[in-house]
Amino acid sequence: MTIQFSKIFMLLTVLNSVNLCVCAQTQMGKDSTSANKAILPEPYATPSAVNNSRVVGWVDGKQPTAPAGFKVNRFADGFESPRWIYASPNGDLFISESSTKPSSANRITILQDSDKDGKYDTREIFLSGQNKPFGMLVLDSFFYVANTDALMRYPYTPGQKHISETGTKILDLPAGGYNNHWTRNIIASPDGKKILITVGSGSNNGENGMDKEIRRANILEINPDGSGEKIYGAGLRNPVGMQFYPGTNTLWTAVNERDGLGDNLVPDYMTSVKRDGFYGWPYAYFGANPDPRMNGERADLVKKTIIPDVDLGPHTASLGMAFYNQNAFPEKYKNGAFVGQHGSWNRSELSGYKVVFVPFKNEMPSGKPEDFLTGFIDDAEKSRVHGRPVCVTVLADGSLLVADDASNVIWQVTALK
Repeated sequence: MTIQFSKIFMLLTVLNSVNLCVCAQTQMGKDSTSANKAILPEPYATPSAVNNSRVVGWVDGKQPTAPAGFKVNRFADGFESPRWIYASPNGDLFISESSTKPSSANRITILQDSDKDGKYDTREIFLSGQNKPFGMLVLDSFFYVANTDALMRYPYTPGQKHISETGTKILDLPAGGYNNHWTRNIIASPDGKKILITVGSGSNNGENGMDKEIRRANILEINPDGSGEKIYGAGLRNPVGMQFYPGTNTLWTAVNERDGLGDNLVPDYMTSVKRDGFYGWPYAYFGANPDPRMNGERADLVKKTIIPDVDLGPHTASLGMAFYNQNAFPEKYKNGAFVGQHGSWNRSELSGYKVVFVPFKNEMPSGKPEDFLTGFIDDAEKSRVHGRPVCVTVLADGSLLVADDASNVIWQVTALK
């Protein structure tokens, strides 16, 4: 009897554990507070670290490493901080070169493949005299540039090699920002009737006063002439990479989250962006988890904070994002997302410094991020890195370009045949 009772007790215990697990998973979709407290550490579980990497460059033939079945080559180099790559509809490539340094190039370089043989034979300065240019866009008969303080528009004819016109400022933007949140990315809506603009926060957690954060930590939406501004999504501390999922009207973005809460808080993330949705900053993080530094402010916004879709790891500085909408890579990569992780400074052990891949199925993430392009860290114990990936761009030939702004190189990843 004792043995039989023991078996029954063990069975009931297992069933109860399974039931609790199922309930917790069900609750995860309903109550972001309980869900995320189960998977995230408490604030200040570890000290807040300062661990800046030291860039040593790529020497002795070293280069990043891709998975088996892929080849990596040095696509172009000799830039001055290549932050972003834009592939225009006609195949011309535009690279914005800018940084926070006083010597920032503040220009856009064009690469053209005139005979369409896959080799870019023209390289010229397309546009200069900008103020920290980042995002670029060709729409209708205009070339748009998102400077840190303004959205500029220039008359444009496909194929031209240089812009000399003054251009028109169609929208003022909040300049600069906390810890290099000066980048402003732009894309067009699928129907071409709207332009979306990312604007990062001006502080880590609102410490300068929320009156200084007007129009910041948002994705803005405007008409192509700069009118009709609305906030598309809010509470996004520093959204950078941004794209609509292929063939849909669903917007996705990669977000660089806040610092100062410990090694493992707060995870950077990739998420779909609901129109008028709120994603927490600065009052909450990764769902309705209150930031203790906000002293209970705006409980209403904490409660409505949307849980992001993909955890990209804490302090990885996940910036670039691109869906793989071509066919040259193996089937598993089709319509999945590549994310460029610029790398940590607020973590005792380096994190990021690589490009990861997020698989998708039925228009939603179907697995955890997996390493794709690595080898950027030279010596983790000494915090030495070869470079820092930022932008990821998919070309029409199916290859992937990765901008390494710290070593001034653009890498190309192609699938072996």
